[in-house]
Amino acid sequence: MTTIQPILLTSDLPGMLAFYRGLLDAEETQRYPAEGAPFFVGLRAGAAEFGLVNDEKAPAAPGPVLLGIDVDDVRARLGRVEALGGTVLGPPNDMPWGQRVAHIQDPDGNAVNLTQSVPPA
Repeated sequence: MTTIQPILLTSDLPGMLAFYRGLLDAEETQRYPAEGAPFFVGLRAGAAEFGLVNDEKAPAAPGPVLLGIDVDDVRARLGRVEALGGTVLGPPNDMPWGQRVAHIQDPDGNAVNLTQSVPPA
């Protein structure tokens, strides 16, 4: 069995933690160290798990990675993005293959697609 866990490097772990907890209702599953300022925080959103690592040397520009996150209601989640420090890049679009997609950036500028299954056009 193989498991892939995306881990985002950030110089603002508290800000990114607040963003993903607020956007996805993510729950903290791990924290290292347990006391004091964390180096690593593991999160679970639905069945997906990902992590955040506090790295003061994290690049100022995001890397060439796109996080695709399937949510229950793209429009409702999109309404949370800017209040949580992210950027909405445009309105959601319904794709002919049966997905509603909205492009956003998290507070560090990482590319994120919020997706939702919809009846094919």
